[in-house]
Amino acid sequence: MKNWNTILKVTVSAAAALSLSACSATAAASTSATATAAAKNIIIGISPDYPPFDTLSADGKLEGFDYDMGEWLFKWMNENGYNYTHEWKQMGFDTIISAIQSDQVDLGISGFTYAADRKVLFSDPYYDSAQVAIVPADSTIATLDDLKGKTIGAQLGTTGETCANAVEGATVKAVEDMGIIMEALKAGSDDAVILDIAVAENYAKTGDFKILDGTLLDENTYVIAKEGNTELMDAVNKALAAFKASDEFNEYKTKWINGDAQ
Repeated sequence: MKNWNTILKVTVSAAAALSLSACSATAAASTSATATAAAKNIIIGISPDYPPFDTLSADGKLEGFDYDMGEWLFKWMNENGYNYTHEWKQMGFDTIISAIQSDQVDLGISGFTYAADRKVLFSDPYYDSAQVAIVPADSTIATLDDLKGKTIGAQLGTTGETCANAVEGATVKAVEDMGIIMEALKAGSDDAVILDIAVAENYAKTGDFKILDGTLLDENTYVIAKEGNTELMDAVNKALAAFKASDEFNEYKTKWINGDAQ
């Protein structure tokens, strides 16, 4: 016959082992939950040479409509169940898409418009745009037809470059930095530049340039991500919908695009 003290000890030992096992499993689950809850860092590519969308302040800090919008989007996402940190990476506009495709950056927020050869995932549109031509204020070029055979500047890798290449007989000078392009136009090295209408209007405010009537391409602007990155883009699209319905959307338009910020 078994000793009841022995049986009791065995029973208590087994219960203790089960309890320790349960505590260990709970601790492991807690550690796993903590790891899962760790914020994911998102790197955003931006080309700050395209005011009023993307530019640098006098002290070299990022600013513009896209920058303010991006900050708003991540604030909204983190207040609505998402867990992201983010950082901005300055780079040439024409390199952002390849950087996304090679996982060097996660998003591009830099006035991107749709083009079929851009093998990326596009967000819902967040702003209307169009490609227009801008010329020096004293230029004899008066219409879009007058661009035929002229020297036209455009930013490398943009739909503006595509439009410039479509102009009959034009010599196209595609350069990475929009500031350099506009200096060439002002100096008379180029006859015209093709660029986004909001950016053209920003330059025309100086009085040094005028915009030709009509558009070469009507389009929209988008946030871009790597093809297949639907989880991040779904979050971005929800944030964009909230942004476009917010007071800040109109505030940022007034500040950057409608003329309050120079």
